[in-house]
Amino acid sequence: MPALPDTIADPSDAAAAPPGRPPRRHWFEPVRLAWGAALAGGVALAWAAYWWTGEVSTDRLRAAGAQRLETYAASLENLLDKYDFLPHMLELDKDVLALLEHPGDAARRHEVNSYLERLSRQAGSRIIYIVDLRGRTLAASNWRQKDSFVGDDIGFRPYLQNALRGRPSGFYGVGTTSGEPGYFYARGVYRDGRMLGVAVVKVNIEALERGWIQGADKVMLADANGVVFLSSLPAWKYHALRPLPASVRASLAQTRQYHRLPLPPLPIRHEEARADGTRVLVIDTPGVTRSGTAPPLLAQTRSLAPRQWTFIYLSDLSQARANARAAVLFTCMAYGFLVVLFLYLRQRRRGNRQRLQAREQLLAAYNNLELMVAERTSRLEQTTQSLIDEMAVRRQAEQQLHRTQNELYQAGKMAVLGQMSASITHELNQPLTALRTMSDNAVLLFDRGRMAEARDNLAKISQIVARMGGITGKLKSFARKSNADLAPVSVHTAVSNALVLVERRLQLDNVAFTLDISQGDIYALCDSNRLEQVLLNLLSNALDALGTLERGARRELSVSVWEKPGSVLIRVADSGPGLSDEARARLFEPFFTTKPQGEGLGLGLAISEQIIRDFGGTLRAEGAATGACFIIELRPASAGP
Repeated sequence: MPALPDTIADPSDAAAAPPGRPPRRHWFEPVRLAWGAALAGGVALAWAAYWWTGEVSTDRLRAAGAQRLETYAASLENLLDKYDFLPHMLELDKDVLALLEHPGDAARRHEVNSYLERLSRQAGSRIIYIVDLRGRTLAASNWRQKDSFVGDDIGFRPYLQNALRGRPSGFYGVGTTSGEPGYFYARGVYRDGRMLGVAVVKVNIEALERGWIQGADKVMLADANGVVFLSSLPAWKYHALRPLPASVRASLAQTRQYHRLPLPPLPIRHEEARADGTRVLVIDTPGVTRSGTAPPLLAQTRSLAPRQWTFIYLSDLSQARANARAAVLFTCMAYGFLVVLFLYLRQRRRGNRQRLQAREQLLAAYNNLELMVAERTSRLEQTTQSLIDEMAVRRQAEQQLHRTQNELYQAGKMAVLGQMSASITHELNQPLTALRTMSDNAVLLFDRGRMAEARDNLAKISQIVARMGGITGKLKSFARKSNADLAPVSVHTAVSNALVLVERRLQLDNVAFTLDISQGDIYALCDSNRLEQVLLNLLSNALDALGTLERGARRELSVSVWEKPGSVLIRVADSGPGLSDEARARLFEPFFTTKPQGEGLGLGLAISEQIIRDFGGTLRAEGAATGACFIIELRPASAGP
């Protein structure tokens, strides 16, 4: 690790430089060079760790892949060699020789078909068949099946042409009749040195491929043209390692080796040759990887002579590169730890010097400490006294605000009572007139001795007095000052008390009133007197709005009460002219009113909204098809009083 300077010159040296001389910066260049060398050393060490770890992991994968490749090759060779003897057996059968010499003998053909069927079943081969010198199939083990080879002309197949030339050969291809792939053995059948025909054995090697698919290895088997005909990944099967030239495609079409399969090239996105003869491939095949990104693969090959096949074993390099990245991370952490350790030791030396300087400064500052403490204490006392005075002023302001709000609420009540005075006076004048008349009648009835009628008259007088007492009691209860404490309040009772005060006005204005309320009582957390004040204000506003309608217009007023989880809702709606956009925007502003001048102060809704907000609820206006609609939402009480 490069040595870094132990000390850094004080920047004040530049300020202390004599005039005309440039500031001293001789320390800057060495420090920058030292840090640059340290960074370059760390990068070089990380790159070396990445390269070495990647090479070691790749070599391990290559050794394991070579071993697995030999195992797969040996397994395939053993499978194919197991059927190499079957064409020799057919050359020893006298019925086969007789059929080749007399192809028109139907009985002999039946015997040979049955014999080939038994032999194929015992040997485990796919199909065994006999072909004459013209390339026509005389007998086959699948003679009972619909896709029987009997009578087929296979003279175009390369394995048959080679066998007819005296060169026994093998051939992998897709059957033109059955469409099933397989490996074909072809060997001439001789008698006394003269070729009579060809014996062919078709072996199904797809079972070997199924074993590859069940395993975790990635392996492919390609023919001499580079066409993959066996693969552990079905998506790679019948693909070419390289784009096939036109001449090769023409030859494959003539021999029908892959019978109408398109044989597209593998989507190899990246290919890199390594010095050890292997290659690194990236094959973009959908569905091959779970993450959707193709991993880099280490490709190792093994040739299978004389069939001119090539085994390709692919090892996933993701783990090797992950190991390399982990090595880089570990190296960077170790290198960083050494750098930090160096800086810590360097800082520790500097800290020791600074502690000595600080101790001297502390001794100098201690002499002024008492004075500083006294000054700070005096400031704190002044600040504390200021805070105490400010808190007292704030408490007085809050108390004054509460008193002002209560007086405003009370003024709102008085304003409502003043607006209702005409209807209340009319409500009381009728019973008073009735009392006077019925009192005079009672005196006459007593004078005439009609005691029973006088008693009935007095009973009616008592009922009228009780009704008047109820009205004045409601007015007295409504006019009293409210308590600021919140308690469970019966919403049914509050609505009933408010309706008593507007009942006469409903009759005089010929308003159709509807009350929608549940049978069971509902309790909300509020103050009963203030809730009645809000309800009375909303009902009075609704009646004022209905009073502006033309004669004969529909006048309806409704009150609905319901409860939902977490809230109690009261809805007051009318069929009046409704609210304009401007009125809806400024609805709860103090001193804003839509009534003619002199008929309203514009405080009713503002006071009502403040009251409901003090309850912890909301008062809002909602859109309606006709008229205005106000919703009071309150917190529910857990139980009634």
